[in-house]
Amino acid sequence: MIHFDVLENNLAALRANYLAAQPFPHLVIDNFCDEEKLTLAYDAIPELENKSRDYAFANNKFEKSNYKIIAPELNELYVDLASERFNKILSFIVAKKIFVDPKNHGGGLHQGKKNSFLDMHLDFNYHPIQKDWYRELNLLLYLNKGWKKEYKGELIIKDLRTDDQLEIDVPFNRMIIQQCAPYALHGYDMTNFPDGKFRTSIATYSYQIHKRQLEKPRTTDWFPKEDASFFKKQLAKNYNFLVQTKNKLFGSSTAKNQ
Repeated sequence: MIHFDVLENNLAALRANYLAAQPFPHLVIDNFCDEEKLTLAYDAIPELENKSRDYAFANNKFEKSNYKIIAPELNELYVDLASERFNKILSFIVAKKIFVDPKNHGGGLHQGKKNSFLDMHLDFNYHPIQKDWYRELNLLLYLNKGWKKEYKGELIIKDLRTDDQLEIDVPFNRMIIQQCAPYALHGYDMTNFPDGKFRTSIATYSYQIHKRQLEKPRTTDWFPKEDASFFKKQLAKNYNFLVQTKNKLFGSSTAKNQ
């Protein structure tokens, strides 16, 4: 499914582009997968029913973690993303020894319906189960067939240190590899997709093993807009505490959108 040969023949350029990118390291790869197979995968995706548990920060966003069962092509993609061959490619690009989470905890198929948005945020840093896994990369493969600029929903990345930000278009078969760091915000503004079309992506995460935790473990830190409601701002300030308390009492529900 993945165009491995193309990636392997351009490793030096991919690494240079990733490391030099602003506002922080990231990489845009078009024609990431076999177009015909990815189209078959896209055509098999139903309208999802499991709503995101990000509450006020993710409007009309739906998820399915176990997307590989939908179609053979999606299973092939899942296997390719978790393969040792792809781990070697990623490790070269970022100049670190990293690996994709084979169970893809917290990742999966994401579908933004009418007026969907995702507030700017920092993702969790240490894996909630594998405590020595530090999240290094978000891998976001976009499945927006026929995407146009007026549909909106561009990926926004922002450096929390400098407030520098960039909007990246999200057309079909585009992979965006984005560094995860304590300053690497991302999200997207309210979409304007036509009826029957959704902002669709597959999220995968890669990690590095840390023998020592140099950051305080967090779930998600939210950064709503200045004009957000008082309630949303207060929820954002206390979100980590609330989620951690809930997880201690009831367990994590992140991976339950099967």
